[in-house]
Amino acid sequence: MKGRVVALDSGLAALVVDGVVEDVLADPPADDPTPRPEALYRARVDRVAPAIGAAFLTLEHGAAGWLRAPDARPGEMRLVQVSRWADAGKAAPLTDRVILKGAFALLTPGAPGANVSRSVRGHAARERLAALGAEALAGAPPDLGLVLRTAAADADDAAVLDEIAALRADWAAVSAGGATGLVRTAPDAATRGLRDWRDPPWETVDDEPDAFERLGVWDALAAATRPRVDLPGGGWMSVEATTALVAVDVNTGDDFSKGAAQRVNLAACAALPRALRLRGFGGVVVVDFAPVRKGARQGIDAGLKRAFADDPVETSIAGWTPLGHVEIQRKRERWPTAGAARG
Repeated sequence: MKGRVVALDSGLAALVVDGVVEDVLADPPADDPTPRPEALYRARVDRVAPAIGAAFLTLEHGAAGWLRAPDARPGEMRLVQVSRWADAGKAAPLTDRVILKGAFALLTPGAPGANVSRSVRGHAARERLAALGAEALAGAPPDLGLVLRTAAADADDAAVLDEIAALRADWAAVSAGGATGLVRTAPDAATRGLRDWRDPPWETVDDEPDAFERLGVWDALAAATRPRVDLPGGGWMSVEATTALVAVDVNTGDDFSKGAAQRVNLAACAALPRALRLRGFGGVVVVDFAPVRKGARQGIDAGLKRAFADDPVETSIAGWTPLGHVEIQRKRERWPTAGAARG
């Protein structure tokens, strides 16, 4: 099937591009109390750790969060947002720099001004969006700002303005005070997929009961439960998550010809972002590439940079370790898809 299709199933969303499953988002079980990224809480500071400049807060249902706030005082109330999934057994990372996300714009309380995403190209497009942003902020509090996302460049002005108005209304309700605990829920997988998979825009939404079977999503999820990822040319890589990190091991297979190691390494670079997306893996990623001379490392660096350039998850390539591995830091913004495969 040609084109970009968003497929929806209970607690799952998948992006299928020209018949290939490129991305999957999963919701945790409904009874899982783990705080979810983007959720907003009004919570009390329980204790402060001056040595690390952090405050610890109790959110809801016994869940804990930590905030980088050296000026916090025990007992005070803070409006905070969950910034990413918590590491197993640890408090959830929080921020007091709130961002409300929409498909076309990000509302940024405390960061005033109408800004345009750097991904938007063309002077005319940027000027149009800047003017639209200024119009959307008319009459807003002086500390309220926004960023027009790339998808806004292809959207109708009315749709962009309506979304920003809705985000402003949400923020006005949240910032007015009052309720404590969870004050704005995190978006579910379907909402995030429909919101974020717009660059380039999706063309079809398929939520029929057999969509995942028909589009090959169940098969892709089943494959993602296995460590092995086959690569072009007969090589393969193993992608496995541990408590501390994600370990990636690249192998040439039965190809011992000259240049085989670098060929499989470059193939692994190209395949790694999708392998991480389909598994929902984040945190520290350590890659053990097939052995090559040090002079060939520049080619691997360039391959990784190209591969992650368009990946939607914030990823930083830290570089080579003394033992010859590559370390990557990837934002833990997704719930792992392990256990999602069924059908």
